[in-house]
Amino acid sequence: MRIVDKSLIPNDSSKVEDILDLGTSPLANGLVNSKDLENVRSYPLKLGRCTISGHVQLTTFIEPKEMFTDYLYISSVSSTLKTHLEKISDFISNYFKIGNEDLCIDIGSNDGTLLSGFLKKGKRVLGVDPATNLAKLAKEKGVNTIPAYFGLETASQILNSHGKAKIISLTNTFPHLQQLDDFIKGIDVLLKEDGVVFIETHYLADIYDQVAFDTIYHEHVSYWHLSPIKKMFENFGFEISYAERIPLHHGQLRILISRKGVRTPDNSVNDLIKWEKDNKIGEKSTCQNFAKNSIDIKKNLNELLNKLKNEGKNIAGYGAPAKATTLLNFLGLNNQNVQYAIDRSPLKQGLFIPGTGIEIKSPEILENSQPDYLILFAWNFKEEILNQLFSYRNNGGKFIIPLPHLEII
Repeated sequence: MRIVDKSLIPNDSSKVEDILDLGTSPLANGLVNSKDLENVRSYPLKLGRCTISGHVQLTTFIEPKEMFTDYLYISSVSSTLKTHLEKISDFISNYFKIGNEDLCIDIGSNDGTLLSGFLKKGKRVLGVDPATNLAKLAKEKGVNTIPAYFGLETASQILNSHGKAKIISLTNTFPHLQQLDDFIKGIDVLLKEDGVVFIETHYLADIYDQVAFDTIYHEHVSYWHLSPIKKMFENFGFEISYAERIPLHHGQLRILISRKGVRTPDNSVNDLIKWEKDNKIGEKSTCQNFAKNSIDIKKNLNELLNKLKNEGKNIAGYGAPAKATTLLNFLGLNNQNVQYAIDRSPLKQGLFIPGTGIEIKSPEILENSQPDYLILFAWNFKEEILNQLFSYRNNGGKFIIPLPHLEII
């Protein structure tokens, strides 16, 4: 663990000022077994803002090897996310031509779902992911995967073994990067002159709008908006050629990056930069409003749960995503408030959400026992889950949607 008081963006001399203190929290995806319930470490979890660039980041960094070597989040468990990732190859292929001999690399490739789309098109693919358990799953799909962290050293090794890449993609991996200088140097070494970098990352404006404080955890060291990304890549000889907001999760930013002068940026880039400026996305006051709104929701949700408990209602949770760890620990909830959580991932079932004592069970438990309320921890997949749990709702079960607005349905 290290405390960070300076911007992690290369060439940004900003100091980092505290904005939101979420107390202490365990590693969000560090689910534990019953033997280790009393041995869970917690770390400070604070959100800060860079005084010059307006970039938003954590002030406590955890060593990546503690978080990513054995990873329990699987992209293909959510049908919504699986479909989205598989369609990315269509989007990129429509943007520019990729030959069958061109190499497509996905950084943070998880179980290979995104690259499967390129594989079906007959392209050469290579995944890079430090989680050895996920690399094994990807290889079972035919997606060759290197279990490693991406940076200049790994990029040089790939260059020697596979040659340069036409497309390098990152989906939800960009916020994890602690060594941005090393990462971009790796991209520079590995990307063809006419290649494209494709990035999807959660978008700060949507985090603010949806008060998504539960997406703040130690894996996510950065909370990006377009302006600092643009300046950072320009300093390394790249430019953003396309940008758009997409509704996946709780709102994401999709960008395409090329070497400077290779492609003419379209209007989407400057349009979004202007929108961010007009809406003060990078300003301190907007960040402070988000912090206040987060504390208000914490108060209101705790009051609701205490009221239901006093009425004798049974409450469980649905989904055990990383965001559940942040939400539960920020609110001070445990297995006295939430009896158990339900998740479809077999890798998570039988484990416990860290810091809470809440056990994760299979959805089959609903066939024999129906709680009065389910807190939808994976609220960003609300429609998918409501459809899956039609029988529960039809039998009188109710859902507590914690964010972006507390509601019961």
